[in-house]
Amino acid sequence: MKLVNEATWERVIRVLLGAVILYLGWGGVVSGGLGTFLKYFGFLPLLTGLTGICPAYLLMKFRTNKVEVEPEAPAVE
Repeated sequence: MKLVNEATWERVIRVLLGAVILYLGWGGVVSGGLGTFLKYFGFLPLLTGLTGICPAYLLMKFRTNKVEVEPEAPAVE
C-alpha cells in the first residue's frame, strides 16, 4: 500500500502504547478527567499503528518506512 508512512517497528510501538493507554483509561487505573482523556486518546496511536498511516506525517510529508520503489516494466518493442 502506497499510503503507509510508518515503519514496522513504529507501528508495533504505537499499537502497544495505544493498548496501554486504553487499559489505563478503561481499566479504571486512572480516574477523573485524566482517565476520561486516556479512554479516548488511546485510540489515536492504536488506529495509526494498525493502519500504518499517520495523518500528521502525511501533512509534513514525512515517513519512517523505506520508500518502496516498484520495478519498471521492461520496454516492449
